[in-house]
Parts: sequence; C-alpha cells; structure tokens
Amino acid sequence: MEDRGGSFVAVRRISQGLERGNTCHSTSAEVVAGSAAWLGRGLSCVCAQRRESDARPSFDLTPAQEECLLRLQSRIDVAYDSSIPEHQEALKALWKAAFPEEELRSLISEQWKEMGWQGKDPSTDFRGGGFISLENLLYFARNFPKSFQDLLRKQEGDRAIWEYPFAVAGVNITFMLIQMLDLEALKPRNLVGATFLKFLAENESAFDLLYCITFKLMDHQWLAMRASYMDFNTVMKATRRQLEEELLHEDITRLEDLPSYSLLSR
Repeated sequence: MEDRGGSFVAVRRISQGLERGNTCHSTSAEVVAGSAAWLGRGLSCVCAQRRESDARPSFDLTPAQEECLLRLQSRIDVAYDSSIPEHQEALKALWKAAFPEEELRSLISEQWKEMGWQGKDPSTDFRGGGFISLENLLYFARNFPKSFQDLLRKQEGDRAIWEYPFAVAGVNITFMLIQMLDLEALKPRNLVGATFLKFLAENESAFDLLYCITFKLMDHQWLAMRASYMDFNTVMKATRRQLEEELLHEDITRLEDLPSYSLLSR
C-alpha cells in the first residue's frame, strides 16, 4: 500500500472500554489527524514488503484446490465501489455490527473515525484491500462479536496512549495475508500458501477465518510488545512470523487447530 497523500487517523485512548468456479465445500476516543507520511511508515508499508524466502518454485494443486483459489482470487479482484448498492449495504452492516446503539447519519460522516478510518469516507481506505477487506471485517463482527468488540474498543490489556486505528489495521491485515499466502499467483510459490490451500479446499471461509485469527494475534502481539502507534510495522512482522510458524506445524489439520485460534472469543 503506497502513500497516496491525504490524512491518517491515530486513536488516542482516553479510557478503557471503545483468473479466477464451485466445489469448495463505549470507549471514548480522541481522533487525531496528521500527515499521510505517518500512515505510510506506521501502518501501510509493512504489507507491501516481500521477502526473498517467498520466491520459491510453484506447488501443484488438486483440481478442487485450483477452483477454490480461483474463487478466492475473484473476491480479491473486486474493488470497493461506493456506487454499488451491495457495497453500500455491506458498509452500513459493518457500522451496525460495530455500534448497534448508534445510528449512522450518512455513509460519508465524521462518525467513521470512531471505528478507526482515516477520514469521513471509508471508501478511500478500501483502495488498498478492496471489497474483500470489508467482507473480512463483517465476517469478524458476525462470527466473533466479542473479540471484534474487544479490539474495536480496546477493552483488553494495558493499552498504549496512542493506539493503532482499528479499521485501517484491518485493511492492512487483509493485504498482508494476500501477500503472505501468495494468493495473486496462478499457483502458490511458498509452502505457507500451498498449505493454506489445503484448508481452503475444506472450508470456503478459510481466508475469512484466518483473518480473524490474524487480527486477534496481532493485538495479542501488540500487548505483549507494549507497542504504540509507530511500532505497528514491527508488530505486523512479528504477527506474520508467528502465523507462518503455526500454519506449517505438522499437527495442524484445520485452522481451528492453530494455537492462536484459542485467542478468539464468540
């Protein structure tokens, strides 16, 4: 995710509380605006970094794995478009899941900063992750509502004064997973990606589930490292390393077997 100009959002905590088929089986917070350079260094750039160890020979896929990969790639290819009613409704659903007691006044509103978007129009933040990053957040909110709310409102642990913005972090996690799993290639070129496709062939929601695990793991690492806003890159790298290690463990036969899955609460 390149620096595109504009502004970023950091959240200051006041108090605890806020080519591509079909065989795949109230925390109070103060919002602070600043230069986009902070976002580039602090949140976005870590996801765009590739490591030399990712450049490996491609792995052969079963027909079922290939079809599931194509279906996931078709989701990844969908850009967020604020003119599409389905996308508008998904965004409204996300707000309702996040703040069920507060009515959203408009799809373009200062209220979105409460969730950790950069500005009053979340569509500008989806450019890096596409519509799938919104789908990931919705899946998280609907399937693990307690963990979703805990992270949104920073309800667990000894938090930093300057916290990572929840929603923008979520888009970064989507983008990081796409790169880590090499999901834009015709075939996976790393062992982690090839391993993930075995899970995807058994569970069509595997990417969304892994997203939830990763988000919770990232926050766990954040607290363990006593991190603050400018440590986001370091935390994301540590999260990626931990996730790769868990995915490659020989005893893992499904995503629910990952040690970090136990961090999630419904």
